[in-house]
Amino acid sequence: MKIIENPKKEDWSALLQRPTQSIEDIENTVNQIFQDVRQNGDFAVSKYTSMFDGVELEDSVVSNEEIEKATNAIPKELKTAINQAKHNIESFHKAQKTPKVGVETTKGVLCWQEKRPIEKIGLYIPGGTAPLFSTVLMLAVPAQIAGCKDIVLCSPPNKEGNIANEILYAAQLCGVTKIIKVGGIQAIAGLTFGTESIPKVYKIFGPGNQFVTVAKQISTKFGIAIDMPAGPSELLVVADDSANASYMASDLLSQAEHGADSQVILVSDSQKFIDNVSSEIENQLLGLPRKKIAQKALQNSKAFLIENVNEALEFINEYAPEHLIISTSNNAFFVDNIINAGSVFIGNYTPESAGDYASGTNHTLPTNGFSKVYSGVNLDSFTKNMTFQKITKKGLLNIGKTIELMAEAEGLQAHKNAVSIRLKDLEK
Repeated sequence: MKIIENPKKEDWSALLQRPTQSIEDIENTVNQIFQDVRQNGDFAVSKYTSMFDGVELEDSVVSNEEIEKATNAIPKELKTAINQAKHNIESFHKAQKTPKVGVETTKGVLCWQEKRPIEKIGLYIPGGTAPLFSTVLMLAVPAQIAGCKDIVLCSPPNKEGNIANEILYAAQLCGVTKIIKVGGIQAIAGLTFGTESIPKVYKIFGPGNQFVTVAKQISTKFGIAIDMPAGPSELLVVADDSANASYMASDLLSQAEHGADSQVILVSDSQKFIDNVSSEIENQLLGLPRKKIAQKALQNSKAFLIENVNEALEFINEYAPEHLIISTSNNAFFVDNIINAGSVFIGNYTPESAGDYASGTNHTLPTNGFSKVYSGVNLDSFTKNMTFQKITKKGLLNIGKTIELMAEAEGLQAHKNAVSIRLKDLEK
């Protein structure tokens, strides 16, 4: 990792650049594929699946037989682990349910708010070098709790034309209603427009590479909602000499192994600690099966020596990491004052991997600085708030004049008349 000492504020923006590809280049590719899928449906989707995934599929929809076969192929111990993770995720997301909120704003004027599920949602589950079956739990569990009617899952097939057994098992466990072997831009396009095999949905969830992230953003131009822009994984660790260097190194590597475009950042007030973490990274790298991927990610990663704790906090908020680990002698300072982060992990015994799999919090989080304005996926992501009002005769008499005056001032006579016609009857 490149070490940078006490960087000047005017240099922060350049130093914290993510390793991203030109958006303009990606947008051109996405627009071409979107247009093709919109016009040619499954034919276009199959063409791109063959082109990008290297497989010709007779049927892209996963059958019940395939799900049963996948379920039987998974070791009992792993099933138990998946079930425990599901339980914890369910517990955390069920706790997010909120009661109906109601208030009588004026005597006789009752207003209330209720949540309703989004009926049709699409879940994108990356395949690639590490099929993320844990993401199925993170998305399908809250969707099921929210009461979403149609839960459509898309995931790219491997060279044999299959989706990972673990993804299929998790999907059926969490009530996914349809599973389709399709990935990348063509999957997002299919969910956006609908094809013969892929249902059109109202909102798309799930992480992916930069192409998937841009495709999701472009889908919003066609009336589709998305969870957030979620691209390559990232982690920032803020730690001092009170932290365990080997633990922090393992956390940094846990994100670096996601992909070559992942980024990990270390912030510390101790040069000695940075050196110890760097040594630990080198040692732990040797035993990793995904060593080459992690090494490429580390080329985009940096360690910052920032001796002023307030400046370190400001630096972290400017970066706005997807994941933030806090392991210092004064964790409370950072916990109380951090503003921009997707999910926060506190102390030596809270590895980021816990949130990825089984603590219960959601791991679908905003990346690329979007935690400044976006939340991670939660139960509310799968619902809408609907407002209701009921006004009695007395209530209308209490607010009617106010409505008339305001409507007339805005030049909207019909608005005024809708109240006046009722008031005349009530005042007889």
